[in-house]
Amino acid sequence: MTAATFRALHHDRAAGDPLVLPGPWDAASARVLADAGFPALATPSAGVAASLGYEDGATPPDEMFAAVARIVRAVSVPVSADVEGGYGLAPAELVGRLLEAGVVGCNLEDSEGHATLKDPQRHADWLAEVRAEAGDALVINARVDTFLVGAGDPADAVERARLYVAAGADCVYPILAPLEVLPVLRDGIAGPINMAAGPDRESVAELGRRGATRITFGPGMQRYAMGAIGDLAAGLRA
Repeated sequence: MTAATFRALHHDRAAGDPLVLPGPWDAASARVLADAGFPALATPSAGVAASLGYEDGATPPDEMFAAVARIVRAVSVPVSADVEGGYGLAPAELVGRLLEAGVVGCNLEDSEGHATLKDPQRHADWLAEVRAEAGDALVINARVDTFLVGAGDPADAVERARLYVAAGADCVYPILAPLEVLPVLRDGIAGPINMAAGPDRESVAELGRRGATRITFGPGMQRYAMGAIGDLAAGLRA
């Protein structure tokens, strides 16, 4: 699947039928998820970090790109990669490394160190440079961190989203937006909206009903798997 085909999966979706993209953290989990029949996958930076022994946000770029490349090689479905804030790379180098890893899309966040929001116009200008370098070869999912590290103002989230879409983002991701705010965001934002669900059908269904276009899971699947292994280990130990 090309980026163009992946992009098309975000559009003309029926109400309540979001694009669901599970989040593999390594090659083995990617194979399991692809074998389940999902059309594409989206890596979570926190899940990959945990698999490599790092805290979220502390993975060295070389290790993150290598991990993503292993996931891509392991499956025949397309993969989008969460590459956090771009690791300080110039747009040309960032796009080059993403394409070298074999992905068809990426997440790019608008906060520094999960602590401070970036200036929205400056970030939009940077996203426009990434888009110019990538052309149509990458689906850009622009994360909006208003509800993560900002004041949680829906109007700020909408304004940031509009700037990022105008800069060339294909989708926006208002991470941690409360469920009750999603209809407000849906009304104010043109184009696809990504939301994070819990690893259960009910969470996915509710987000779809509220207007989410695309569903990802952050590190939820990796943490669910580790919990299951922990329960298994406890039972064996007992």
